[in-house]
Amino acid sequence: MPRLRLRHAVRAALAALVPLALVGAVAGPVHAAPAAWPAPVPVVSHVDTTDPVVFITIDDGWFHDPAAAKLLLDRRVPASLFLLPGAYSYDSGYFHTLLNHGPSRVENHTVSHPDLTTLDAAGQKAEFCGARDQHLAQFGDGPRLVRPPYGVYDATTRTAARACGAKALVTWTYDLTTWGQWTPPTPTLKAGDIILLHFNETLEQDLRRALAAAEAAGLRPAPLREYVPE
Repeated sequence: MPRLRLRHAVRAALAALVPLALVGAVAGPVHAAPAAWPAPVPVVSHVDTTDPVVFITIDDGWFHDPAAAKLLLDRRVPASLFLLPGAYSYDSGYFHTLLNHGPSRVENHTVSHPDLTTLDAAGQKAEFCGARDQHLAQFGDGPRLVRPPYGVYDATTRTAARACGAKALVTWTYDLTTWGQWTPPTPTLKAGDIILLHFNETLEQDLRRALAAAEAAGLRPAPLREYVPE
């Protein structure tokens, strides 16, 4: 090959290689993308349904009233029990009775009842997954719904809930819990309303009031988990 033609061929080859080298320098070494968190769960404060149903949810679990348990069992109330592991650890038999002899189900209310918005993603996931694992060990039932303490949550809460096996974050339509000397007014319930109660000293009377309000509206308690889509 003539020398001039060889020189042009070498220049053309170098011109083709330089852009590739620059691209590699800019891009740097190839690393695997970090694992993405799952899609956030929906937030449910009311169920969109035409069925004549309401949903009874009961939080925490510190006070174990036999009269309230008897009412739940006698009336076959399919309550969603958002329990704290520490609240049943000293008397898990109370909740075993409700779950084994009635239609109630245990759900997730975290391990230690923190304001989740003060925790990072790892902390929120530890609260939800820790409660899930303790519920599974104690009751053999994995919760599918989560309720953030105080009803407070952020975007991280919704993804942490999904990462720990939940399909929805549940708040409430009405809180009918009696706190001290104050009893909230009884609303006119509508189909799909979610009622919040607590395992405290007034649970039996609060539950009777909620059931009476549902009956007055022509509604019946239904299992919340079955009405929340995947």
